[in-house]
Amino acid sequence: MNRYRKAAVLGIIVLGVFACALLTGDSAVAGKKKSFGTGTIIPPVPVWVIGSYDTDGKPNMMTASWVGICCSDPASVTVSIRESRYSYINILATRSFTVNIPSKKYAAETAFFGTVSGRDVDKLAATGLTAVKGEHVNAPYLAEFPLVVECRVSTMVPVGSHTMFIGEIVDIKVDESVLDENGMPDPMKVSPFLFCPGSNGFYGTSELIGRVGELQRKIKR
Repeated sequence: MNRYRKAAVLGIIVLGVFACALLTGDSAVAGKKKSFGTGTIIPPVPVWVIGSYDTDGKPNMMTASWVGICCSDPASVTVSIRESRYSYINILATRSFTVNIPSKKYAAETAFFGTVSGRDVDKLAATGLTAVKGEHVNAPYLAEFPLVVECRVSTMVPVGSHTMFIGEIVDIKVDESVLDENGMPDPMKVSPFLFCPGSNGFYGTSELIGRVGELQRKIKR
């Protein structure tokens, strides 16, 4: 009988220590956080390839992650680019760009696009990918990538080290092979991936966690 009493007392002690840790914030369970100060270590971020033409009409692709949807009406996206980048000069001249969403099988090409400059390297020739002239804007898109967006620059906003180009979406093109039964892009078929600042790695997205409507109903009001 004593061993049961000892086990019970030990259990109470463990629970007490755990409770104290929660109250004092001395446990990872309590959400103790390490400060990183200012910076851009905010994973994950999208991986987009931005297409543009240079002043000679040569297509160029640049990988960017300081990007996102910024408005619904008019439908618009934003991409932030340093003034020193080749793509900055191209987009400034043409007032157009494309967003190309890579599938994970093109991770190597996407990494290449983001680590060399179009000033020095013909990126399309090096990767063997195919540039197609945009139907609605003066910018190229990649034939091999499953989802592309044609954009016309509506606004430029200097924000420090980068200039934010806001592009109004003129057209979205999606390969029929990646559409679901409802005719919408299926993320599992598109197979996009994410970039994690800090680890400098690409990470896949491979599962549906749940539909928003279903998930929100799990929270009791």
